[in-house]
Amino acid sequence: MCFWQRYIQGIFLPLANHRTKMKKYFKLLGWLLAIAFLSILLSNFVISSAAEGKTFSAVEEVAKNRVGLVLGTAKNLIGGRPNLYYSNRISATIALYKAGKIEFVLVSGDNGTKYYNEPKTIKKDLIAGGIPGEKIYLDYAGFRTLDSVVRAKEVFGVERVTVISQKFHNERAIYLAEKKGLTAIGFNAKDVSGNSGLRVHLREYLARVKVFVDLVFNTQPKFFGEKIKIK
Repeated sequence: MCFWQRYIQGIFLPLANHRTKMKKYFKLLGWLLAIAFLSILLSNFVISSAAEGKTFSAVEEVAKNRVGLVLGTAKNLIGGRPNLYYSNRISATIALYKAGKIEFVLVSGDNGTKYYNEPKTIKKDLIAGGIPGEKIYLDYAGFRTLDSVVRAKEVFGVERVTVISQKFHNERAIYLAEKKGLTAIGFNAKDVSGNSGLRVHLREYLARVKVFVDLVFNTQPKFFGEKIKIK
């Protein structure tokens, strides 16, 4: 082999090897994206199907349960604007209680620091809406939906519950609750449209995939604590 042949090979052979490696990487990336997409579709289908006929948007359609479980969220968005997810859940809870569809309210939310207390804030607004304070119980360790439903059963002794949140959230909560031995239906607070609503719905797809990861690894709530009787 002459000098020029060796020289040309020295230039193009590494390039060919690099292209082969890049093809393998892109092929692997394509498979990973396909698996991720299928996981999202399958998770969404399974959870929505399992909750079919178990969520209700009209008060008169909801069966009576002793306890309503309000899933917490922040009262205000970053920047101070009101969080419509929050206010709509407050309105839904008050409507459900006044219609006699629940006797007690269990508020489950994040109380990660002394400066942030979802349950206490929600209780204050529920009382302002006409629900007696003695009918409201607070779960300060509802950091995630999984924590909220498991603690409702294991800490507060609830066997049947009406989950109060937006429909997409209710579906996920119902699926988790039933997998953890808690019978649940959902009362749908009004949803939110616009960009903020779109972002939440997009995150929901990933949250539904996380449901199955948690179930596979038998993820437990961050805290349990002493049992509290709702009475």
